[in-house]
Amino acid sequence: MMKDLTCIIIGGGYAGLAALKAIKEKNRGNANGRRIRLVLFDKQPGHLRKLRLFRPTTVEEEIMIPWKDLVLEGFEFVQGTVTSVNSVEKRIRYIDTQGNDARIHYDFLVVAVGSIVRGPDPDQGGIALTDQQAAADIRERWRDNMRKAADETNPEERKRLMTIVVAGAGISGIETSADLAIAMRKEAAVLGLNSSDTSIYLLNAQERLLPEGPEKVGRKLDQALNECGVTILHNRKALREEAGVVTLSNGDCLAVGLCIWMIGLIPNPVLRGMGLPLTPDGQVLVDECYRVQGAPGVYSIGDCTRIVDPRTGKADRMTCFEAGMQGLRLGKIVMADLEDRPAPIHQSPKSNMDYFNIGLGQNGFFWIRKWGLDMVITGKIPGKIKKLVEDYASMLR
Repeated sequence: MMKDLTCIIIGGGYAGLAALKAIKEKNRGNANGRRIRLVLFDKQPGHLRKLRLFRPTTVEEEIMIPWKDLVLEGFEFVQGTVTSVNSVEKRIRYIDTQGNDARIHYDFLVVAVGSIVRGPDPDQGGIALTDQQAAADIRERWRDNMRKAADETNPEERKRLMTIVVAGAGISGIETSADLAIAMRKEAAVLGLNSSDTSIYLLNAQERLLPEGPEKVGRKLDQALNECGVTILHNRKALREEAGVVTLSNGDCLAVGLCIWMIGLIPNPVLRGMGLPLTPDGQVLVDECYRVQGAPGVYSIGDCTRIVDPRTGKADRMTCFEAGMQGLRLGKIVMADLEDRPAPIHQSPKSNMDYFNIGLGQNGFFWIRKWGLDMVITGKIPGKIKKLVEDYASMLR
């Protein structure tokens, strides 16, 4: 009787979950008559819904979902932090929840440890929206500032307490600023303050929002954000926040109660100790079938990986959509490799930047380009579509 094959997946984010589901479905639990044992490793007790990380900045929302609450079944879960990969012995080392050093053997391995939010330098002040705790801290800070503003007699100080700067105008920055603007206006009304005295400044280093899309769509998004109560400052970066003053790259200063940094993602730094080949930026190097260079039986996908379309030379971006597509393809690749037949190669999604869907509070902003036409939908429908897509990516029941 042939022994089981052990497949270990490191990372239970969007890429890891997509890979787990695809490998399970494509192989139907076995390969060449051998059962595949699926083991998921993650340092968290559940799946963190990173796409909704901005939500706890305004409301108490649980974005860590226990593994048992996902639709996925038929896998083992180990909570721990993987420290190194030995691709010669096909073993990983990890630290378990008790702090013990442990090892486990694999037959094939998927590295999907994702990315982390890039933080500012320690002397730049402010607070970076990096995790659930940071989101809760932000919520407490601005609500506390609003309570202080209600008792403040100096109009300038009251205005400062009711002002937030969001530094970074990617999709996460846009969604965070809209949510905060709506929530602060509501809170102001409850506290007897003038809602129009609240100010949310969104700092955009580019000339316009979402430069990947058409200019007129960027203008419509500007307008939708303005209606939420967000003021966008284009061609501006925050240099630092100190003693309630944010200094901007053009020399201007803004008096603020809070400065939130949202300046993009970097590959998970845990990779640097794993012993895998990396780019200078810290992404895992793979071929067009997601196989890690020089490490037989090891694959890598998602934000932590440099994945290039061999036809176009274009690298995939760090998005949930791309991670999901990679996970889907990986199931077919693994099956092909196990059966010694040619594996499918990576292809960038055809609709790479031909649509986006952004949440603006309970509403949304949806753009799609089809047959050379730009279509924009705003209101509740895009908000509902976005939630459905997020629930599907997180594999909620």
